[in-house]
Amino acid sequence: MKLELKNIEKSFGEKQVLKGVSFCAEGGQAFGLLGRNGAGKTTSIRILMNVFPPNSGEVLFDGAPIDYKKVQFGYLPEERGLYPKKKIIDQLVYFAELKGIGHAEAVKSVDAWLVILGMAEYRNKRLDTLSKGNQQKIQLITALAHDPQIIILDEPFSGLDPVNARLLKEVVKEEIGKGKIVLFSSHQMNYIEEFCDSIAILNGGNVVLSGRLYDIKRNYPRNRLVIRSMQSDEIFRAFGERAERLDTDEILLRMDSPAQKQDTLRTLAETYDIDEFRVFEPSLNDIFVEYTNKEV
Repeated sequence: MKLELKNIEKSFGEKQVLKGVSFCAEGGQAFGLLGRNGAGKTTSIRILMNVFPPNSGEVLFDGAPIDYKKVQFGYLPEERGLYPKKKIIDQLVYFAELKGIGHAEAVKSVDAWLVILGMAEYRNKRLDTLSKGNQQKIQLITALAHDPQIIILDEPFSGLDPVNARLLKEVVKEEIGKGKIVLFSSHQMNYIEEFCDSIAILNGGNVVLSGRLYDIKRNYPRNRLVIRSMQSDEIFRAFGERAERLDTDEILLRMDSPAQKQDTLRTLAETYDIDEFRVFEPSLNDIFVEYTNKEV
């Protein structure tokens, strides 16, 4: 499966929110849609889900205009969208039926997901009796119970404690393993970096960076080494302006070119007690800040 936004433009009145946005997400992989507030992420997602149409451009599924009658979406919004005073089982089944599955199948699917997420004991409770994290898990079931091909998760880990976050990770990985398209939108870069094969970063309604995360990182100059050593103070003094302290025992060394790596490592190994070394790669957070730190 392949989902594409192609040259999407969208304006509200005189304000142009999207300026030719294009990106592609594939089945069996997670895709990260990133950007600061107001960059155009929510508008892109709403167009993707046919909430409203673009001014121009198209949404493609496997190379053809998407047929929303045949392609099922599962959506976990950042803001809760359930009924706090209603019984959990009733509204979960209701939402599953809205997505086109029969009543008996909906009950079976919802009950299965309640067990998977450790929520079966709350089946007949009102939503407002649950903690914020447990409400998030109930909301997640609305996105998954009808077995959609495309799953969109907007800040999915918000409000979850480490145990529930781990459980959600396992669920998401299983859905990816089934060949589904999973699209993340989040400001929690550690989760994006953990899950996503590819990303697109929006800034000012434009895609300012897109592609496989591995390739993006590899394209950065590989002329920096991270060295961990109990003799970090000595290394720091020896390399002068080329050294930057990262931690108590960790130093970042800059070289004039990547070709100097081997000679530098040889010198370090012969002179100091080195515990660890690696080529420095920027984190996704570093990349995000670099590409969104200015107006477009």
